[in-house]
Amino acid sequence: MDDEIEAWFAAAGPREEELRRADALVTAAAPGIDRQLVAAGSGRVLGYGLMPYRPRSATQATTWPLIALAAQKRHLSLYVCAVVDGQYLPEVRADRLGRVSCGKSCIRFTSLDRVDQAELTALVRDAVAATRAGDNAYCAG
Repeated sequence: MDDEIEAWFAAAGPREEELRRADALVTAAAPGIDRQLVAAGSGRVLGYGLMPYRPRSATQATTWPLIALAAQKRHLSLYVCAVVDGQYLPEVRADRLGRVSCGKSCIRFTSLDRVDQAELTALVRDAVAATRAGDNAYCAG
C-alpha cells in the first residue's frame, strides 16, 4: 500500500480504524478501482475512481473522485458523486442506508456499525456501474 495513504490513515488518530473499515467496504464493492489522496479544501480525502468534473464556476473540466472518504471532527464522510436520472444516488437512498445523515452526495456517519453495509455496498456498485456506462451526470466526460 502507498506510504502516503498509510500516513493519512495514521494521522486520523481515533478515526483510523473506522476509515480503514470504510476503505475496505469501498474497495470490496468496487474491485480494482484506483485510489489516491486528493486535495480538498485545506486537507486531503482518499479518492476512488477519478473522473472528469467541471464545477459550475469553472470554464474547464478538472478531475474529482467518484467516491471520496474523509474524517471530520465528529464523524466520517463518504462522498458518492453520482447523479443518475437527475437524482443524487446517496440522497435518493438515504432512508435505506441506516443511521446516517445525508446530503446530495455526502453520507455522514460515526461508525460503519450504524450503516446498512449491504445498502452502502450496493450504492457504491451502482455508482461505479453508472459511471462506467456513461450514465453519471456528475461526470463531465
